[in-house]
Amino acid sequence: MTSSFLSKAFLAAALAACLLPAQTANPKQPQPKGPKEVEAIQAMFQAQDPDARIAAANNLITKFADTEFKATAFYIAAFSYQQKNDMDNVVIFAEKALETDPKFFGAQIMIAQALAVRTKEFDLDKEEKLGRSEKMAKSAMETIATAPKPRADIPDEQWEAAKKDFTSQAHEALGLGALVRKKYDVCSTELGLAVSMAAQPDPATMVRLASCQISNKQYDEANAILDKALADANAAPQVKAAATQLKMDANKAKAAAAAK
Repeated sequence: MTSSFLSKAFLAAALAACLLPAQTANPKQPQPKGPKEVEAIQAMFQAQDPDARIAAANNLITKFADTEFKATAFYIAAFSYQQKNDMDNVVIFAEKALETDPKFFGAQIMIAQALAVRTKEFDLDKEEKLGRSEKMAKSAMETIATAPKPRADIPDEQWEAAKKDFTSQAHEALGLGALVRKKYDVCSTELGLAVSMAAQPDPATMVRLASCQISNKQYDEANAILDKALADANAAPQVKAAATQLKMDANKAKAAAAAK
């Protein structure tokens, strides 16, 4: 089996999975070294659920210690733990991906978001975790700004749109950290950027943005973004329920402010 065929076989599996966009600024693209490694890589991309992907990623790392896909495997494991809502392992495996490839900005964003999500208001190490989250998010944005295209055949406008979407995720991490700190003005700004820059804004992020806007007395802006969340066909029932409640809260707060 030739190297060219191996690359094409892996590419087909990766494209079929649609799991891992190019989230590293490392210009060197990984290459498999043989058919058995290709099979292990394909199994990782083709796995149908988080547990199966984690097992396949660990299998690749264990059986092929020198694989150039090690950072990718760690990232996929972190992504899968994110789906399982296991934020401790998200951080552990994303850190491993970043140790393997320091330019893996996707791992930086994942760490930033996980730290922000799992940090609570009264945690003794709150500022330590949120400070690290903020540092990771900002570092990711700096890396994304100059990240080269992963392949020459990707149109410039498509790559710029992808970088904008990645940057949106970093802004979301900054907004989530600001929410924990109750810095509602910063939260509104950062989550507003996250929503406006995302190719497909997450309705849950819209609801968090509206919550920050209400706390920041931006009632009309909150109602506008909540209307978008409610109109989104992909919004989960619990997200729509939260949006409906927040609209009532916004209108009540607005009326109370006007009555003063």
